Amino acid sequence: MIIKQKQSRRIQKESPALVSTGEQRNAKKMLLKKSTRNNLEKQVRQQTDELRIRDGQLKQGADREKLGADREKLGADREKLAEEKFLQQRGQLKIRSGQVKQGIDREKLGADREKLGADREKLAAEQIYIRTKAMESTLDGIFIIDAKKPNFPVIYANLPFYSITGYSKNEVIGKDYFHLYGSYPDLRIVEEIKQTMSQGKPFHGEMPYFKKNGEKFWSSLRITPIRDTNSVITHYVGVKTDTTLLKKRDLEIEEQREEILHVTRVGKLAEFVSSLAHEISQPLTAILSYAQAAQRIFKGREPELQEILQYIINDDQRATEVIRRLRLLLKKNKPAFEPLDMNTLINDTATLIMTHITVRNKIIKFELDENLPLIHGDRIQLQQVLLNLISNSLEAMEENSDSRELLIKTLRKDSGTILVKVKDSGCGIPAENIKKLFAHFFTSKPDGLGMGLSISRSIVEAHGGRLEAENNPDRGATFYFTVPVGLKNTL
Repeated sequence: MIIKQKQSRRIQKESPALVSTGEQRNAKKMLLKKSTRNNLEKQVRQQTDELRIRDGQLKQGADREKLGADREKLGADREKLAEEKFLQQRGQLKIRSGQVKQGIDREKLGADREKLGADREKLAAEQIYIRTKAMESTLDGIFIIDAKKPNFPVIYANLPFYSITGYSKNEVIGKDYFHLYGSYPDLRIVEEIKQTMSQGKPFHGEMPYFKKNGEKFWSSLRITPIRDTNSVITHYVGVKTDTTLLKKRDLEIEEQREEILHVTRVGKLAEFVSSLAHEISQPLTAILSYAQAAQRIFKGREPELQEILQYIINDDQRATEVIRRLRLLLKKNKPAFEPLDMNTLINDTATLIMTHITVRNKIIKFELDENLPLIHGDRIQLQQVLLNLISNSLEAMEENSDSRELLIKTLRKDSGTILVKVKDSGCGIPAENIKKLFAHFFTSKPDGLGMGLSISRSIVEAHGGRLEAENNPDRGATFYFTVPVGLKNTL
């Protein structure tokens, strides 16, 4: 209906007003047919179009279904792709997160490495400081020699090395080590050290050494080669130890051992001398008896023979007295203190040794103070002191034929002390022996016992005095001792 109305309206617009004639009717019929045909055609076309449209719609519907299926598939693919993309993005995010974390870790690791490097440098510096401090703190002298140079230059030395050798740093560093052996080096030792070092072997030995000022000391030396990774010797490290005190202690121990053996020999000698004195006293008694008998037989005649017999008797009696006093000296009796005249004691002692003085072609002089008071002491012990001092003076004068005079002098040191001097004109006392002159078993004589002066000082000190010695201004030496006046027995 809608289509027909539209066609009618269209005809009215196209056809002019017609009169109600046959033509008009025919025209109307024609128009109507034409309109109908047109309408039919239009309808056909419209139906065809509709069919086409429907067919297209059907086809479009199928396509839509297919498109829907494709869309569904595309949607599923998109979802899958989205999911994969999401997973990929999440993975990338994780990777990026890991990379960020790894970057942070790397930064932290770098910081830790920097800290570790700083700690290692600090530790290395501390170790170097500790090693250097240890090398400087030790009592041993440590030095390092450059083995690549032929003149053995010292490239390092610690402070004790300078102290031991007496050289300064400027005199050591860069200088030949073997030029530091002082003015009097033992060339054999130097060559032995060099030869050992040239063979790549360590050296160890103890030897005398001289400081820069010429002072001699004993040193223990150890030199060891240092090799690189190719076993090539690049340096030598040496350790020098001052063993002077150890050497002195060893010598002291050896001296003490000798002293013990010496004491044993002296003890045996004392026993032998006591036995010998006893044996000699018997023939001396017989000689005295024979001389006195001969003197009685030739009484009143043969004056020359009488004089000779008297000499024999006097010498026999003197020898007997010497033996008696020798035996008293060797006996372990307690000292017998009594009032004594020091001048008389000196004269009696000189009488005992006068023959010895005459044989040596020496002269003994006396300067004795005649106004000395009596002392209180043991005759035998004080005679022993005098005998020892006189004997030592005579032996000191033996080395010089011009030394003949021996002087014994007594005087008052003060109101309560007597001073006795024994002065010789011999060789004097070496300066290094003054302090140890009265030490037990010290002697400068090849055949000496080293007991006389030590015993003499002990005896004088037991009497309340002092025994000393000094060199004379010109030549010789003087031994002098003091004894208090009227000292009571305190032993």
